[in-house]
Amino acid sequence: MPPLALATPAFLSSIRSHPHLPAHTWYFVAGVTLSVLNRPDEIGKVFTYAIEKGSGPGGDVKPSHDEQLKIARKMREALVKAAPIGGLPKAINSLFSLKNATPPNLLDEPLGYSPTGRTSDVYDIPASTILHRGQTFFDKVYGKVSKRVMGQMDRSGTEDLGITARLMYGYILSNTNVLTAAESSFVLLAGLIPQDVNPQLKGHLKGALNNGASFEEVVAIRDIIIRICEAYGMTKIGDNVPGGWGWRGEVANL
Repeated sequence: MPPLALATPAFLSSIRSHPHLPAHTWYFVAGVTLSVLNRPDEIGKVFTYAIEKGSGPGGDVKPSHDEQLKIARKMREALVKAAPIGGLPKAINSLFSLKNATPPNLLDEPLGYSPTGRTSDVYDIPASTILHRGQTFFDKVYGKVSKRVMGQMDRSGTEDLGITARLMYGYILSNTNVLTAAESSFVLLAGLIPQDVNPQLKGHLKGALNNGASFEEVVAIRDIIIRICEAYGMTKIGDNVPGGWGWRGEVANL
């Protein structure tokens, strides 16, 4: 039996209309949340609704082609940026699900132009430049505690954890050609909340503020992520429960 479909127009409309959400965020935040919840089958419905109804809370006017292309690229980039947080296999399944729902004229084909410029990052730009960009992004996210946080990873028992973080921030997260720094932080929140990882979530809630989001925007993003998680079965579970799908404590907040 296929899983219950919950990404109905009514539910998506309620998410899109949440107060204080920045424009062009609800659909990729929903997509990343669903990816980490392992519901790639629902991502195409989110995308189709977005390109038919629009990226913002007001009205139901079908977006122009340029606006639809912007939605498609932001959705794809969000799922790529979620890969280091939620897992590459989930990102793969989600991106293929999204591709199946995407009209051909909204796809960026292989060996063609990608607005992220990551091919150039990998093959044309010195690694030291990209890693420096990543460190700058990391420092902005974590602020005055950034050296301590990176130092803890370097001293985790293997320096490879710190190296992994530097690669992730350099080549994936710090690229802001499609998603802004604040939008990238929203991707991280959508990847962390479904995993019940408050130690990391606390830093990235503040990191979203450091990356330029307002307090009200971060609270709104957190709220819709929790709403989606709850709609798909997550709930608060007690410490005496050996397993289950949910949070073992209150979800971290600002």
